[in-house]
Amino acid sequence: MYTLLLCWRYLRTRWIALASVISVTLGVATMIVVNAVMAGFAHEMQSRIHGILSDLVFESHSLSGFQDPDWHMEEIRRAAGDDVEGMTPTVAVPAMLNFHVRGQWVTRQVMLIGIDEKTHAAVSDFGRYLQHPDNRSQLSFDLREGGYDTIDSQTKGETQVATRPALEGAGWPHRRMRVERERLWRERQAQERGTEQAGGGSGDGGSQSSGADSSGPVRPVDHQVDAVLAATNNAPAPEEALAPTAEAHPPTAPVDPFKAAKPEEGRTMDMAKEQFTGIVPGIGLASFRDASGVDRFLVLPGDDVKITFPTAATPPKAVTDTFTIVDFYESKMSEYDSNFVFVPIGQLERMRGMIDPQTGVGSVNSIQIRLRPGADLDAVRDRLRSAFPPDMYAVSSWKDKQGPLLSAVDMEMAVLNILLFMIVAVAGFGILAIFFMIVVEKTRDIGILKSLGASSAGIAGIFLGYGLFLGLLGAGAGLALGLGITWNINRIRVLVEWCTGERVFDPSIYYFFRIPTIVDPATIAWIIAGAVGIAVAASVLPALRAARLHPVEALRHD
Repeated sequence: MYTLLLCWRYLRTRWIALASVISVTLGVATMIVVNAVMAGFAHEMQSRIHGILSDLVFESHSLSGFQDPDWHMEEIRRAAGDDVEGMTPTVAVPAMLNFHVRGQWVTRQVMLIGIDEKTHAAVSDFGRYLQHPDNRSQLSFDLREGGYDTIDSQTKGETQVATRPALEGAGWPHRRMRVERERLWRERQAQERGTEQAGGGSGDGGSQSSGADSSGPVRPVDHQVDAVLAATNNAPAPEEALAPTAEAHPPTAPVDPFKAAKPEEGRTMDMAKEQFTGIVPGIGLASFRDASGVDRFLVLPGDDVKITFPTAATPPKAVTDTFTIVDFYESKMSEYDSNFVFVPIGQLERMRGMIDPQTGVGSVNSIQIRLRPGADLDAVRDRLRSAFPPDMYAVSSWKDKQGPLLSAVDMEMAVLNILLFMIVAVAGFGILAIFFMIVVEKTRDIGILKSLGASSAGIAGIFLGYGLFLGLLGAGAGLALGLGITWNINRIRVLVEWCTGERVFDPSIYYFFRIPTIVDPATIAWIIAGAVGIAVAASVLPALRAARLHPVEALRHD
């Protein structure tokens, strides 16, 4: 009993130990906050990667792929059993994307991916990364009649600021406006050329007539062109200024970006009513974010682009075709948003020559597989690897695909925890020094206790208990402080931004509107246990020294 009484007395009266308690508190709180934030970031990254990639990927070593994907899917289901929940074939091929900006061609290297619009969303989170609500329900490669999101749909109500005003008029309204503007511009160019030819052929009188016409009233077609251009400039899409206009860059020969590249059945497409094959590019390919956090678009849904890619022949040949943007894909992972372009798999198979002309059976180069919840990912992967020859097929999980990245994140968290744990270790050295001072100061008291019958174990227990109390007090205060900061970290962020006027957590960099946090009870448990263990370990040497003191020598101490 005297051991607990003395521990409590020292805890209340020895204020110098408060420094060690504060050190333990700050160390524990820092580790809890950092681990929660790092776990949140890692979870967001892994969930997005997993959402982009299916559970398993069954693929060919060659871009030419393998024939009869239906037969392969039956064999996969036979080998994997009931663990397979869904499958979809895909065709992936490197390509070059080209589009017009201010009269110049912009070229981007992309990965062109042919997907089945009916089944692809069933094996991944592809659908929820699209910008049109109807496409998130069921993807369609047909252009929509407006209705695209001007507010990021993934913010989950965190902000109601329209960061994408250009998408308000995207789709068929944007396409019709562009076609009308190009038509009126060509008419005005034709009239100006006719006027110049008439003036040049009439000699001096023609020159005077031309001068009179230039000072006279504007032609009716000019009113129409100016009205369309004004409507374009006043539209809620500021990126229209980035598109080529007749007044800003008049070319020597009229260029119609909406002219059909391949007229069907000897006719020209009505670009205001028809479209080319639809594609869904990553939003990073067509936009950039300015300093105010608003996304500026180089092209919009309704614009046409050209894509060049190799055929499946040997040797491959380059094929170029025109496509119409119908939506944007945004996974918040720049590696994918700036690289992926999705297209109907049937069209891509035809253009690459991957359909057998005799049987009509197509070829694909990968099959995306989703497993049922609770299935053993590695076990199913190993079964598929043993069922198919490895020299023809490769089977990998989404973790295998992103193994280096996930390993780097785990290594970063481990190193960070080691560095932060040194803060608690510093507090342990403080406890060690303070306890040695207490042993020297209380030598006579220790001698009196031993002369009254206190055992060496009891004397050692006083200091070990005192260290335990300090560790528990510091760890408890650190737990409360760390959880308080973690649960209110976004309020603290807003307060710091208001006080400093600077963005602490810029969404344009991290693409998160809130700092993600995950509190793991197991992580908190080992942090608390480690902090208490260090405090107790630091009190072992002073406790042993106090326990070894001889009562007579202790009483003689000055």
